[in-house]
Amino acid sequence: MRAAAEEFAVRGLDASVADIARRAGVGKGTVFRHFATKDDLIAAIVLDRIAVLTGVGERLLEAADPGAALLEFLTIAAQQQQQRDLSFLQEVGEPSAAVVQARSRMFQTIHALVGRARDNGAVRADITGSDVILLMCAPGYITSYVPDAPPGLWRRYLALIFDGLRPDGASPLPHPPPAGP
Repeated sequence: MRAAAEEFAVRGLDASVADIARRAGVGKGTVFRHFATKDDLIAAIVLDRIAVLTGVGERLLEAADPGAALLEFLTIAAQQQQQRDLSFLQEVGEPSAAVVQARSRMFQTIHALVGRARDNGAVRADITGSDVILLMCAPGYITSYVPDAPPGLWRRYLALIFDGLRPDGASPLPHPPPAGP
């Protein structure tokens, strides 16, 4: 799966199973013995990524400082995006039932993290889990438009996002939050 993630990061969805097998140092048959289709392999990568974030989020639900826990979660999510740029996975068609279920669990965890931070006064009262879910990929997305971006530039935009979530000096938001993830 690591070789597949690396190959997809380089070639996007055009990466072939032959390219993935070559990068992994195995034959195509070995890849197909583990993953019946390329879509199954993509789903496994997505499930792995979601499982990591969900595990981190669930652990952070027990943290003493809810605001710091939310910031740590967002930092880890942004780091994960930087380490393995799999943003192209947003282009994948209809997700499998397993991916939908895993994503739902992760979203519930994010909503709980945001709720704890909001209840603790660490984030604005009008911030929702859906707001944070939509902002999660922003640091990596923003820096993808900067040619030769320095490696840590995403941290600048994460800090701007997190400052925008804080209640200090906040103006009322002009639109209600989306009903969503």
